[in-house]
Amino acid sequence: MIEVIQMTIEHIDDVMVVENLSFSIPWSRDALIEEINNNKFAYYFVAKYNGALVGYGGMWKVFEEGHIMNIAVHPEYRGDGIGSRILSYMIEEAKTIGIEKMTLEVRKSNNAAQGLYNKYGFVSAGIRKAYYADNGEDAIIMWKFEI
Repeated sequence: MIEVIQMTIEHIDDVMVVENLSFSIPWSRDALIEEINNNKFAYYFVAKYNGALVGYGGMWKVFEEGHIMNIAVHPEYRGDGIGSRILSYMIEEAKTIGIEKMTLEVRKSNNAAQGLYNKYGFVSAGIRKAYYADNGEDAIIMWKFEI
């Protein structure tokens, strides 16, 4: 069973494992701690599978818009529906806090993530040229205009 709950400081060590395995330029431990402890716009969640932390997601609420910052799943659990469960949970939470639409950036080469976002009603709405610092890859800007 996949359980999604609010991220707390107690989850940081496990989240850092997922973060470091998922991104070529991972967020620092301090940045994630700052997000969950001090950013009043931030909402972060973790996914647990049989008690083990296997993924996480975070978004910012800015007025009526939600900006998805990260969704990451431990490589050993990808393809098991965990990313889908995290995104679904985030959309439901967005409704409860007054978010009316959501946006995100995704690597142009990340077809799996784009497929997930499309499944939940996100559509491509533009390109951010050379968005990713590690290799200069473009980002696709996606929006979900109705929550």
